[in-house]
Amino acid sequence: MRLDKQHLAEIVDVPTPGYARSELSCGIVHFGVGGFHRAHQAMYLDRLFEQDPQSRTWAICGVGVLPSDARMRDALVAQDGLYTLTLKHRDGVAETSVIGSIAEYLYAPDDPEAVIAKLASPETKIVSLTITEGGYNFSATTGEFDLSNPAVAADLEPDSVPRTTFGLVTAALARRRDQGLPSFTVMSCDNIEANGHIARDTFTSFARHKDSALADWIAQNTCFPSSMVDRITPATTPEQIDEVAERTGIDDRWPVVAEPYTQWVLEDSFSDGRPQLESVGVQVVGDVGPYELMKLRLLNAGHQTLCYFGYLMDYRYVHDAVQDPLVRKLLREYMSSEARPTLQPVPGVDVDQYIDTLIERFSNPAIADTIARLCQDSSDRIPKWLLPVIRSRLAAGGKIDCAAAVVATWTRYAEGVDEHGDPIDVVDPLADSLTPLARQSRDEPLAFVGNTALFGDLAQQQGFTRPYLWALETLRTKGARELLTELLAPA
Repeated sequence: MRLDKQHLAEIVDVPTPGYARSELSCGIVHFGVGGFHRAHQAMYLDRLFEQDPQSRTWAICGVGVLPSDARMRDALVAQDGLYTLTLKHRDGVAETSVIGSIAEYLYAPDDPEAVIAKLASPETKIVSLTITEGGYNFSATTGEFDLSNPAVAADLEPDSVPRTTFGLVTAALARRRDQGLPSFTVMSCDNIEANGHIARDTFTSFARHKDSALADWIAQNTCFPSSMVDRITPATTPEQIDEVAERTGIDDRWPVVAEPYTQWVLEDSFSDGRPQLESVGVQVVGDVGPYELMKLRLLNAGHQTLCYFGYLMDYRYVHDAVQDPLVRKLLREYMSSEARPTLQPVPGVDVDQYIDTLIERFSNPAIADTIARLCQDSSDRIPKWLLPVIRSRLAAGGKIDCAAAVVATWTRYAEGVDEHGDPIDVVDPLADSLTPLARQSRDEPLAFVGNTALFGDLAQQQGFTRPYLWALETLRTKGARELLTELLAPA
């Protein structure tokens, strides 16, 4: 069965939208329509439309900016925005439903003006983002907006046609200002601590270099709420596409598979209204900070904690690695002894129970999340998720043995050769510079962490270098499993 509006009524064994999609209008424009967005924000809105007919002005217009987004354009346009979401439980049960909250999709390289017009339309109230950690174009060390990025520099040229998210959004804000329309809200849904503040700083910085008066208007009129988002959503594989088709009879070009667990904590700060998301389980709060800190330093940094060790120990799936008692013990030791002391009190959350839940989520075999997915883009992830834990613990005089060992395993992984001499495909925007540094660290042990753009001054702090150098030497002489054994041995 083809998945599109023409055939939707013929799908009988899988839940489909119970609302009239023809009545939807797009109050939200979303940049970065990938698996996570479709498993998370789009799912919440689909749930909201089911229960509240008055909410259907909050449908989503997806926008793609990168060449890689052309594939999503081809899938969603052909399917009228429809797709399947399958939740996989530990016991093997799979729940599939058709999600209908994406009403439109625009591909900016095809028609930038169409995207700007959509953003500038009075019906657009929120612009949301899942553009990845690296998409905000700032230095993790200095926090400064990167004006040397060629795409950004091109958008800053006078009379240029916008091509980046920054250029498109600010062009639309300028148009709204000139037409006397209120600003839309810019809502980040990316895994960055204080993502609302980061979005405010980066978009305002871009505007400041394009039009200082516009930057002042944005600062006064645009809200940038922070959010904490959580649902493990692996990349869709050809096998999953086939499995969904075989089990449901639905031919979906790009289905989404995710875990059952989901959480969204959202700051209640909006420029021009918002949907009543709290009615479908979103926690709308005054301060997201404690929640996002907990998630980023436990879940996201927890993923980094296990992935390089797991790969070097020959695991290729997350659940297999977490079944290893040593990896499981490492996760608990890092989360409980090193990350937890850096957290703020989290209202309504039992952190011990949260840690237990995380480890069980990681071990869900039905998700089949890959170690390779967690290892990619490390230069974006480690500085944002793990290094803040290290710095906080060093400032407090606490131990960082596990976190330092994780950095050592990243160094060893980044060499591009595993413990058997087989090649590692290091997928990272900085791979061309990181791999030579990792290999150089065989003779100059601090070469990798001496990269100040990523690590700041950690290579000068003995509290870090002592456990890091020990872990790196042990990795190279005894291997990852022996390092874990010695690292976790009773004192």
